[in-house]
Amino acid sequence: MAAKATTDSTRDRLLAAAEQLLLVTGYDSVSVRAICSAAGLNPAAVHYHFGSKEALVSAMLEDRLAPVWGDVLADVERRRREGWVPTAADLVDAVLEPLAGLAADPVGRLRLHLLARVLLSGRRMHWRSPWFGLDPWVELLRAARPDLTGEQASARWVLAFQLLLQVFGNPAAPAPPPPRIPLAAVRSFVTAGLDAP
Repeated sequence: MAAKATTDSTRDRLLAAAEQLLLVTGYDSVSVRAICSAAGLNPAAVHYHFGSKEALVSAMLEDRLAPVWGDVLADVERRRREGWVPTAADLVDAVLEPLAGLAADPVGRLRLHLLARVLLSGRRMHWRSPWFGLDPWVELLRAARPDLTGEQASARWVLAFQLLLQVFGNPAAPAPPPPRIPLAAVRSFVTAGLDAP
């Protein structure tokens, strides 16, 4: 049990150090060596515990952001098992509600900014939760719109998530300001894109 606690503690130290460095200087400026040094650990600690910088960043973002969506997504899954058929607007609300909450908080905005910078750069990330990938979202959109192929539903979600990351993460800004586009306008636009004929 002590070995697991030490491993968890080491992982937590690496996650915290990575988050602090990434939020201040950005993905490209942070090295694995700098993360290990900031955590007070051996230079090989990131590779031992995560395998790569990308896997560490994925774990950190997932660790910080997954709980924000946890209740909403658990409710979506539960309702779906009970036979509920979502609308495109329901799906947009499931994504937007947590995004709006994060964007209202300075640390949340920084995390969204980092997420946007990493994902919109085209980097392949290693997510553990299926909700960080497209498959569950594609399945839900196809339940709402059975006329869409998987490819069409996937393309719509890619465009929707890219827009949402631009609006809420503002990856081109040096520091993320609060979103300037009214939430109702974002909701209407994304819903229309997902639900278009």
